[in-house]
Amino acid sequence: MELFKDKVSITDKITLGGDRMVLFAGPCAAESYDICMETGTELKKICQELDIDYVFKASYDKANRTSSGSYRGPSMDMGLEILAMVRNDLKVPVVTDVHESGQCEEVAAVVDVLQIPAFLCRQTDLLVAAAKTGKPVKVKKGQFMAPEDMRYALDKVRGEGNNNVFLTERGSSFGYHNLVVDIRSLPIMRQYAPVVFDVTHSIQRPGGLGGKSGGDRQFAPYLAKAAAAAGVDGFFIETHPQPEKALSDGPNMVPLAEMRGFVEKIIDFWRLQKLN
Repeated sequence: MELFKDKVSITDKITLGGDRMVLFAGPCAAESYDICMETGTELKKICQELDIDYVFKASYDKANRTSSGSYRGPSMDMGLEILAMVRNDLKVPVVTDVHESGQCEEVAAVVDVLQIPAFLCRQTDLLVAAAKTGKPVKVKKGQFMAPEDMRYALDKVRGEGNNNVFLTERGSSFGYHNLVVDIRSLPIMRQYAPVVFDVTHSIQRPGGLGGKSGGDRQFAPYLAKAAAAAGVDGFFIETHPQPEKALSDGPNMVPLAEMRGFVEKIIDFWRLQKLN
């Protein structure tokens, strides 16, 4: 199996697919400036001390909630304002989701990377609009998609002249309210682009708590180490100072106080596979 050799530029200083691990991490939703700054400050410190690259993540809108009564975010205007302040104050790149093609240009003016949600990975107009911004595009594999079929999502972005596109694994539907990670999908997709492993959404129980999603946080370290050993280029991890009080995806998120130890374990496996 021949793996993809080119690198993807996240910023002028950060590339994906090379010899440095990249961590995309932050709270699920941009609940407030204070929570984003507390989380991002600690994560930046961890990444500097562990000598890996860091990209802050938070969503200004969670448009795919199970129930209409679930928290979506602070609004697009306020959410983008929070992300812009975090980017400026922490001096780190930022990634966030886009859900509609009309959002891409406005969001691209604020963040460094546009993320295509898993449910929308086949939406041609959205992929094309994201590509046309010129920003790197992070495409999450749909829970319903075969890994080899994600090459066509990449083609839609590259067809617009944007080669800074990469994929993210986040588990596959395995019956109702359950996901499973097929480790084979990582090298399969790695043939076409750099690959990031989404640790915390892979342990999600979609809709498993009656109108909202649950999760099996205890399995996160096992899946993360398996993905590191399989040879991914980076990790996507949602974390929060108090996951039990988080307004979105609390059951999945790694407590912020545990992130340093969590990432240290991943790095050991990641660096070991780099020697092979």
